[in-house]
Amino acid sequence: MNLKHLYYFWKVAKHGGVVRAAEAIHISPQTLSGQIKLLEERIGTVLFSRQGRSLELTEAGKLALEYADEMFTLGAELDRVLREYPHGRAIEFRVGVSDALPKSLAYRLLRPAIKLDVPVRIVCREWRLDRLLAELALHRLDLVISDSPVPGNVDIKAYSHNLGESGVTFMAHPALAKQSSLPFPRNLEQLPLLLPGEDSAMRKAINEWLDQQRLQVSVAGEFDDAALMAAFGSEQVGVFPIPTALVAEYAQAHATVCVGAADAIKIKYYALTIKRRLTHPCALAITSQVDATFNGRPVGAA
Repeated sequence: MNLKHLYYFWKVAKHGGVVRAAEAIHISPQTLSGQIKLLEERIGTVLFSRQGRSLELTEAGKLALEYADEMFTLGAELDRVLREYPHGRAIEFRVGVSDALPKSLAYRLLRPAIKLDVPVRIVCREWRLDRLLAELALHRLDLVISDSPVPGNVDIKAYSHNLGESGVTFMAHPALAKQSSLPFPRNLEQLPLLLPGEDSAMRKAINEWLDQQRLQVSVAGEFDDAALMAAFGSEQVGVFPIPTALVAEYAQAHATVCVGAADAIKIKYYALTIKRRLTHPCALAITSQVDATFNGRPVGAA
C-alpha cells in the first residue's frame, strides 16, 4: 500500500471533504481525488460514498480510518521522540472513563498518573461502559475507570480493582434549598430532584435509598452527564446528587449548598483491567493515592 495515498485518504476523512483537505496540505482537489481513487483501486474497495454534495465513509473506510489514525499518530510520536532523544519516549497510558462518572472525580483519580517522575502521554476516552470494555478486550485501553465492577453478563475476561468509595450528598442552589424547611431527607419531597441516568450505579443506589426512606419525590430531570446535571442544578432546576468527596468543589464551582448527606449510600469506584494484577506505572500511581482522592485532600498531602 502506498503510504502517501493512505495519508491523503486520512486527511480527507479528518477534514470532512476533498476541498478542505486539499487546502490544508496545499495540493489541488483534483490531484487529491485522483490519489484516493488510486488507493481504492489498489485495495479493491470503495472508502468513500457520495451523499449529495458531501462524502461519507463506507464501512471499509471507517476501518481504514482507525488504522490510519494509529499509524500517523504513532508516526508523529516517533518524530517527536527522535527529536527529543536521548530523553526517551513518554509512557503512554490509555484509559477509558465511564460516562456516568463526574468529570472532576475522574480527573482526581487520574491526576497521580500524570505526576510521575517520567514523561507520560495520557490518552483518555469517555464512552458507555460496554464499549469501553470492548476496547479493553482488544488491548486498545490499559484501564477503565467505572462506578461499577465488570458486569457478570459480558463475555470478556476482565478484573475489577476497588479504588475506593464515596457517600452521596444532595446539592442545590441556595434559593431553591430555602423553599423547604423540613429536615433532610424529608425536604426532598418538597423540592424537584435531578438524577443520574438509569444505567449509573449512583442512580440505582439512590432509587433503593428513596424506597427505604419511603420518600415520594418529583423527578425534574435525568442526565447521563454529571456535569450537565450540575449545570441545571445551579440554575435552580432541581436538587442534584454528587459524590460527597466533591462537595467543596461543587459548592465553589456551581455556587450551590448542601441540602443533605445520605450517609447510607455508598458508591464504589473501580479500575477495570484485563490483568489480574495492576502493573502499569500509571495505574499503580492511581491506586497509591485513592485515599487522598476520596478524602478530598490534595495529592501528596499529609
